[in-house]
Amino acid sequence: MRRITIWLLSTVTALVLLFSYRTSTMGVGGGSSAVAVDRGGTTPGSGDPSTEPPTGDSGGSYDGSVAQTRWGPVQVRITVAGGRITDVTALQVPDGNFRDQQINDYAVPVLRQAALTAQSARIDTVSGATVTSDGYRESLQAAIDAAHLR
Repeated sequence: MRRITIWLLSTVTALVLLFSYRTSTMGVGGGSSAVAVDRGGTTPGSGDPSTEPPTGDSGGSYDGSVAQTRWGPVQVRITVAGGRITDVTALQVPDGNFRDQQINDYAVPVLRQAALTAQSARIDTVSGATVTSDGYRESLQAAIDAAHLR
């Protein structure tokens, strides 16, 4: 009878520990944080359709909308010169835990290069960073639309 009691208690203890284990994909404290960049005021060509010509040839910086993803917000800013995207900057990416930081340290430069090469939001997903890639494309398309690029 004593063996059965010890076995039962150890099984219950193991199950409790198993179900209370928090994985790295659960986030920290149930919330998510994001890396944010201080914008320091309004940038020229901030994407106001009433002041921008429809060709997008004037240049300037355009912020995409904030894409709310499962792991946190993603937002990009594009710089346009001569009707072409010359730079893409990630303003916000999820960084709720160490794994998010690792993923985005790898994925964001790959996504940036793909956007500069494609000159559009039609870029491939980075393997292992699907959620960030989807948010990046969404915000990138909003910035391209604000710049009136094709």
